[in-house]
Amino acid sequence: MIMAVALLLIVLGSVLFHVFNPWWTTPLASNWQPMDDTLTITLVITGIFFVVINVFVAYMLVRFRHREGHRAAHEPENKKLERWLIGGTTVGIMALLAPGLVVYANYVREPHDALVLEVLGQQWQWRFRFPGQDGKLGASDARFVSATNPFGIDPADPAGQDDLLIPGDEVHLPLGKPVLVLMRSNDVLHDFFVPPFRARMNMVPGQVSRFWFTPTVAGRYEALCAQLCGVGHPNMRGYVVVEDPVAYKAWYAALPSFAKSQVKAPATPAAAGAPAAGGARVEQGRALADAKGCVACHTIDGSPRVGPTWKGLHGKTETMADGSTALVDEAYLRSFIRDPQARQVKGFPPVMPKIELTDEELAALVAYIQSLGSPPAQAAAEQKAPR
Repeated sequence: MIMAVALLLIVLGSVLFHVFNPWWTTPLASNWQPMDDTLTITLVITGIFFVVINVFVAYMLVRFRHREGHRAAHEPENKKLERWLIGGTTVGIMALLAPGLVVYANYVREPHDALVLEVLGQQWQWRFRFPGQDGKLGASDARFVSATNPFGIDPADPAGQDDLLIPGDEVHLPLGKPVLVLMRSNDVLHDFFVPPFRARMNMVPGQVSRFWFTPTVAGRYEALCAQLCGVGHPNMRGYVVVEDPVAYKAWYAALPSFAKSQVKAPATPAAAGAPAAGGARVEQGRALADAKGCVACHTIDGSPRVGPTWKGLHGKTETMADGSTALVDEAYLRSFIRDPQARQVKGFPPVMPKIELTDEELAALVAYIQSLGSPPAQAAAEQKAPR
């Protein structure tokens, strides 16, 4: 009897929790209401089975409880009951699967006039690419992947020369225009997910995934990685801005093409070894820290994360896992960024991946870290600060 009452209380509590649940799906901002409907169908069907089965078990516990002088009849087989159970289960599974199959078939069958957007996932950052005036994305191959060509665009393919590359982790889309999203990964399994669009898909290394959607509400939406992809996974964030077509065209017109991104700037005194304009180089390093995903593991405010904070790092003496010490100077920063697995800082896991950087990018990133201060400089600044 106690078990029967406990089962009924569980059923009642589950139903009430669903009715008064404060956690609901985010407001829909695309055309994929059918996905919400499919989730509702799944919840209703599984909920009915949950309630019926548990109420039935509770009834059986009461109806056939042990009583002195009563003995249950042994019935090893009941073909009629088996047929009803098989039929009911079959109908329930079909009702669960059929709507999802229909929705998924439409999810990967894009309209002919859809805008093409390529999303590239890499620990722990997003990159985006649009086709140029020819309307076609250039061919890509892992052989061509480099610091200056993360998409691996074939330099010999004319169709790729006018491809438009988005610097940073924010991409804009026009309101009310169907968008075909093509997704690739440069390293491990990722998943591009924008919750208000109900749009997500696994990004498997070595293959191209796809889905489409039509943004229906203007706004700035956060894109997440929905597959555990390493220690920086929680910070693998990006943004999708949905705006009116006029604003989108203005943003689109300012995007750099692949051909322009591959043109090397002429040598300057800074490139030849003379001092560079500090502010410009530091700003370049700040942008690289965002674009390369460094901020997923390193903070600039002194708070702990997966890797050492960059605040006050330059000039500090670090203790290694083997007990040795090292002064964090420019040479240390350069060697560590180039080969992060060569040594391990005590208290931090050796999980930093190798990041492809040109000599100029490496210099900019080191300059940015240096600009965040050193222990003596910070101590002097704190002493001078008014109290």
